[in-house]
Amino acid sequence: MRLAIEKAREGIKKGGGPFGACIVKMPSKGPKPGKAEVIACEHNSVRPNIDSSAHAEINAIRAAEKALNTIDLSGCIIYSTTEPCPMCFSAIHWAKIDGIVFGTSTADAKAVGFNELMITDKDLKKLGKSPVKIISAGVMKKENLKLFDEWKSLGGELY
Repeated sequence: MRLAIEKAREGIKKGGGPFGACIVKMPSKGPKPGKAEVIACEHNSVRPNIDSSAHAEINAIRAAEKALNTIDLSGCIIYSTTEPCPMCFSAIHWAKIDGIVFGTSTADAKAVGFNELMITDKDLKKLGKSPVKIISAGVMKKENLKLFDEWKSLGGELY
């Protein structure tokens, strides 16, 4: 999560939104388990790229798929500074990422003024019968909430 937060800060400085995401390949469970490995860590670039789909999670999925040369990210976990939106949750599902860990909630992003659909990942998982695990919510929430303040102080624009 710390890497996702730092990546979000990097993105804020480049005019992006206050969001970051990292994809980690979890160790194998065989006789010689390996170590967790960061595959991709990206920030939101909606405004700089003039691309409404350039959310941190989407950017991280694209980078991870290129790094691993596959669209199947089974065995990976995504760490996101904010609960993935419905678009990002769908991409996480389609990429077969095993689970999600996030900091702030959809409601937190909405409270700041972002144009959020008030559908939680828990609701999406249930409605879509998705195997994606919501591993942990509210991880480092205070640190993740600070990203919104940092973004506002630098004149970040809502979208």
